[in-house]
Amino acid sequence: MQSPPTRVRILDAAHELMLTIGLARATTKEIAKAAGCSEAALYKHFASKEDLFVTVLKERLPKLGPLVEGLAAEPGERSVESNLTEIARQAALFYAESFPIAASLYADPQLKRRHDEALRELGAGPHKPIEWVDGYLRAERSAGRIREDADTYAAASLLLGACAQRAFAYDMTPSGEPPQTREEFARGVARALLRGIG
Repeated sequence: MQSPPTRVRILDAAHELMLTIGLARATTKEIAKAAGCSEAALYKHFASKEDLFVTVLKERLPKLGPLVEGLAAEPGERSVESNLTEIARQAALFYAESFPIAASLYADPQLKRRHDEALRELGAGPHKPIEWVDGYLRAERSAGRIREDADTYAAASLLLGACAQRAFAYDMTPSGEPPQTREEFARGVARALLRGIG
């Protein structure tokens, strides 16, 4: 059986290491070693560790950006509640899977500062999902499917803030699990948000 292409092996190794030991400790040297290639080969495919991190988010985690951008391009295909439920479902999953990767950055302020600067240069960062959902909600507002005076940025922030909070709020509880399934949570958040902007 043929081995996967180098880029795929690097992404798989990076995803696994970032999940298990955190972004701060997952060096390009360790990632290359786990992928069975040289560090030079890694840099042929990715300009930096931050570039690799962004690619892992885009290609190995739930696809939040394309989902929301697709909804913004085609408002009216499904109900706003259905769309918000799907956004909440995917965002909850995205944050649950991305938090363990990025959490270690907060232990090293200098590393986090460098990482943030690199993400800015790449046009990426944790603000992007808010911009995507805001864009979707503005499209729905223009289509007359939510209130004309709806604060779409605040609504996007509330929706994604709830999803992000769910990702780490229950780790220390006895069960380690949220009280609702992801589906129940997504439906409830969508309905609650829609009461304010619908």
